[in-house]
Amino acid sequence: MSTVIVEPTGITPADVLAVARGDARVELAAATVDAMRTSRAIVDGIEASGRPVYGVSTGFGALANTAIAPERRAELQHALIRSHAAGIGAPMPREVVRAMILLRVRSLALGRSGVRPELAHGLVDLLNHDITPWVPEHGSLGASGDLAPLAHCALVLLGEGWVLGKDGERVGAAEALHAAGLSPLELAAKEGLALINGTDGMLGMLLLAIDDAAHLFAMADVTAALAIEAMLGSERPFLPELHTIRPHPGQAASAANIHRLLQDSTIMDSHRDDLAHAVQDAYSMRCAPQVAGAARDTLEFVTTVAGRELLSVVDNPVVLPDGRVESTGNFHGAPLGFAADFLAIAAAEVGAIAERRVDRLLDVTRSRELPPFLSPDAGVNSGLMIAQYTAAGIVAENRRLAAPASVDSLPTSGMQEDHVSMGWAAAKKLRTVLDNLTSLLAVELLSSVRGLQLRAPLTPSPAGRAALAAVGAFAGEPGPDMFLAPVLEQARAVVSGRALRTEIEGTTGPLR
Repeated sequence: MSTVIVEPTGITPADVLAVARGDARVELAAATVDAMRTSRAIVDGIEASGRPVYGVSTGFGALANTAIAPERRAELQHALIRSHAAGIGAPMPREVVRAMILLRVRSLALGRSGVRPELAHGLVDLLNHDITPWVPEHGSLGASGDLAPLAHCALVLLGEGWVLGKDGERVGAAEALHAAGLSPLELAAKEGLALINGTDGMLGMLLLAIDDAAHLFAMADVTAALAIEAMLGSERPFLPELHTIRPHPGQAASAANIHRLLQDSTIMDSHRDDLAHAVQDAYSMRCAPQVAGAARDTLEFVTTVAGRELLSVVDNPVVLPDGRVESTGNFHGAPLGFAADFLAIAAAEVGAIAERRVDRLLDVTRSRELPPFLSPDAGVNSGLMIAQYTAAGIVAENRRLAAPASVDSLPTSGMQEDHVSMGWAAAKKLRTVLDNLTSLLAVELLSSVRGLQLRAPLTPSPAGRAALAAVGAFAGEPGPDMFLAPVLEQARAVVSGRALRTEIEGTTGPLR
């Protein structure tokens, strides 16, 4: 198990993945503890001076002008966490909650929140003892960041609320802390606010989605190449000189992948010089790199946005080194909401064009002599007919999910928070789109393998042979109809996993 050290300069996307998905341990650097102590000393001085500062000696949101007596300021922070832990619905996945907690540690570690190191240590203890707060899926508007989800995490630090049990059931936080040998925390001035203001939930989901999208876009090139090979398509549209004249980097990378994947194939050799072969392939084949490449360029933009956010102070108010405490709008999730919506649009289209290739593979009038629905005995057997129905239904859902969340603001908090980002919703639906894309590529993978099997005795490319071995192990050879649902589930596992891609890259070199 690796260890992630949280420095006062922040963390990396790889750190987030290591903690969220790899269960890496977390530690605070000595410099981080020093930065937090310095910041806290400023807050202590302000509190002693008695001057009004938002979140330290005043209420929150629309109650920002309400003064809070010194003896009630700790109570204020506890009340804030309890009232804001108002989410509802199914729990968010463990990996999302772990990413969110680590990012909140990162935010506090930057030394602009004015909290004691004990808060960061408390969150680190939750991660290292595998205590995952129960965070309901509904509650965040991306307004002052992810208030409700972060409050559900913070509530566990107080020994209240729920955690996610190993069986998926809710467990009381006090019970979970006691079992781990941990004690609840008592909050001081500003600390409750510092635990819940920020974009950590939506950023965590976006970073996880970026990792998933990068892999799926590479697998989309694989399944596209397999489909093109099975349909006796041409490799010529993917020649590098045709993409230097339209210099979108993602397009060039995707085209290079597909061209490389189609080499050393007797299936491709069989029709390369055939004058009767189609002069032009359909758009879903010929334009694969234009669509997948545009998605790659979108992913590059989104990665840049997420990288900037990892360097950002998103708390409110912030404690500046010169002693000022200033209110900001840095918690507003618009940059992340826009990015998540953009990537969802791109991923939806990668899936849509894959479904078009599946439909073409199954259609006897367009598949270039493959049997109807890829069944050797069509009529009695329906082959992959309904697998394409499933894919079509998923494409339709992705089109609905591609509608942007970030344009749908609703005012809250007595009109104090009169424009919200909906960044949480944008990031959450992006993850659904990517999960759906996995299913669409699984259908294309199975269909392409069936098509390649039916081209025997011609042999496919090395990528095709690797796919035939991987999919054939659970799908067998073309024949009588079978129960398809478990086959598609296993195809999904092949797409989301790394084994097939690693084997293919062993023969073709790394995919770009």
